[in-house]
Amino acid sequence: MEPGVEELMPRLLPVEDCDLTEDFDPTVPPRTPQEYLKRVQIEAARCPDVVVAQIDPKKLRKKQTVSISISVCQPAPEGYAPTLKWQQQQVTSFSAVRQSLNKHRNHWRSQHLDSNVNMPKSEDEEGWKKFCLGERLYSETDMLSDNENLGIDYIKVGFPPLLSIVSKMNQATVTSVLEYLITWFGEKKFTPELGRWLYALLACLEKPLLPEAHSLIRQLARRCSEVRLLEENKNEEQISALNLIICLVSRYFDQRDLADEPS
Repeated sequence: MEPGVEELMPRLLPVEDCDLTEDFDPTVPPRTPQEYLKRVQIEAARCPDVVVAQIDPKKLRKKQTVSISISVCQPAPEGYAPTLKWQQQQVTSFSAVRQSLNKHRNHWRSQHLDSNVNMPKSEDEEGWKKFCLGERLYSETDMLSDNENLGIDYIKVGFPPLLSIVSKMNQATVTSVLEYLITWFGEKKFTPELGRWLYALLACLEKPLLPEAHSLIRQLARRCSEVRLLEENKNEEQISALNLIICLVSRYFDQRDLADEPS
């Protein structure tokens, strides 16, 4: 190493040259402290002053930075924007639901599920879509007549987000299922089954939000605003449900830039 470089990189523990035996071999593990220090000196002297990284441009092109949209929600159709009072009432009601859920979570977590309720594993995306929405909606087929059956076939119509079910879901599962349903919603229409589960999963999200959950709920609110704007029949019940989700994301979870302006 050049003297000028040594001045810029002073030794913290200066070591004098030590006399070693003639059989000293720097390629084998050191046997004494002197041999170890000598080996460090030799390796340092072999290091080049400048090292240039060899970068393959082809690999960089495959790993481009993902851009994240920060766009706000689409405004509500004329005459359908929620009032500020209505939004405040929904936030208050939602907060009460979350408090009740937290209060009774341990009780419901200890309850046994019915024999027909088989909750999928957290990573089973298709399984959760069928579980929440039902095979009928998942497969986009008409439901067969239930006249012959006295009960409800939850395999066909989907299981509702009962407390005994959602209480058994940890935060990782809640976030995963929320992601699965938002992905579904990105390509499909809004349905009551989907709305019930989205509301329940939002009620289960713990604050402060994890980065993944933060991104997901913003994506959800924007999608709700898009569907609301494209609603041809202006179904008041459906628009109200979409307004509710946007309201909870923006005003309860503090994503104020997505909030509907009061009418």
